[in-house]
Amino acid sequence: MSEIIKTEAIVLSKMNYGDTSNILSVYTKDYGKLSVIIKGARSPRSKSGFIADPPNHVQIVIYKKDTRDLQVLSSIDLISYFPHMKEDIDRLKYSFAIIELVKKLTPENETNLRLFNGLSRILSLIDSSDEMPGILFGRFFLFFLKEIGYELQLKKCASCERSDLTEENLGYNFDIGILCSNCSIKNRVDFKLSQELFNYLLCLNSNKSADIFKEFTLDKAIIFMERYLKFHIPDFNGIQAFQAIK
Repeated sequence: MSEIIKTEAIVLSKMNYGDTSNILSVYTKDYGKLSVIIKGARSPRSKSGFIADPPNHVQIVIYKKDTRDLQVLSSIDLISYFPHMKEDIDRLKYSFAIIELVKKLTPENETNLRLFNGLSRILSLIDSSDEMPGILFGRFFLFFLKEIGYELQLKKCASCERSDLTEENLGYNFDIGILCSNCSIKNRVDFKLSQELFNYLLCLNSNKSADIFKEFTLDKAIIFMERYLKFHIPDFNGIQAFQAIK
């Protein structure tokens, strides 16, 4: 038996289906990630096909049935289409990277209100904030790692437990966490962290201003977090949005 539900959602992806329909992946406020079909969305008279573009923030009504994987969408209304983002290739690139992470690495039908709120908030900030979109993406990436159970350990050396890590050469072991310079010699190091990169990660983690850091450091942090995810999730092949949008 199906029930009619109404909820907010972020559109993660859209693909054509049949002659006139669309299939969407959406991350909803109340039900987590869902796959839905909009019948007739590509017909000339339909407005829903234009509203259902990623990464729009929408309100949807669906006929939800737990026994089927593809839910039927009956209506969709626009909350925000993030206009500034879609006029700026850099903002758009990071926005698509964010929704790609959520689509690829979250399970279907698992509610996470913190993640939904974080997702809608970061897209709004990328659209309107003066902070660099690369920094905003880094903040979300750290938050997302924690939400999916792979929080980065940055507070103390994972081997000797020393908390003062103001040294030039630090390392990160993807199994156990950050390593001081001495322990980096005695343990496997999967990624070398410069002092600047370490300080940048601390700024992201504590939500402090990170405008003083070089763009190279922003990019290095993303590479680090990508490799960390690949280590823990072998099926993850990196963020394709960075290659798709140039």
